[in-house]
Amino acid sequence: MSTPRWFTDTKDGHSEWYVERFRTMAREGADLAGEARLVDAMVGRGSRILDAGCGPGRIGGYLHSVGHDVTGVDVDPVLIAAAEQDHPGPRWLVQDLAGLDLDGVFDAIVCAGNVMVFVAEGTETTVLRNFRAHLADDGFAVVGFHTNRGLTPERFDTHAKDAGLRTDLRLATWDVRPWHDDADFAVTILRPA
Repeated sequence: MSTPRWFTDTKDGHSEWYVERFRTMAREGADLAGEARLVDAMVGRGSRILDAGCGPGRIGGYLHSVGHDVTGVDVDPVLIAAAEQDHPGPRWLVQDLAGLDLDGVFDAIVCAGNVMVFVAEGTETTVLRNFRAHLADDGFAVVGFHTNRGLTPERFDTHAKDAGLRTDLRLATWDVRPWHDDADFAVTILRPA
């Protein structure tokens, strides 16, 4: 299996910088739960949610705090350690999304940040196929990424289709602004095909 670009495209100390960046933003009162609020609005109370590429746990931590059963997975052990420290409660696991292997299925999968542009090149369909394998038949996955980092919405849709998922809705932001062709960010809601 290839090495995720998170490790090859970032400098030494990036993980620690990333953790501290979000801790500083939290101390300063920044709104760090926008993505999680969108997911929370789309599921029933007590849903089983996978935070795929969870980083230091801000999204999964919020979803757990409002009553969901959350599992967070990230390839970076530094980020998982921060999630465990800053957001106790969810199940935090070190796993590569290209080899995702969890028990049961989830009502929703959230994959925020730019996780899809940091997976190992050529594993995008595999990652989305793993999402499908871990998704309830009536569930959904919501994936957000910058469109100027090598993954276009069109390529993403092809990967999703090849993985057994269909694009249900595309937005330009996590705060539900409509998609437009000039958008530099895509939030895509996927459902089983």
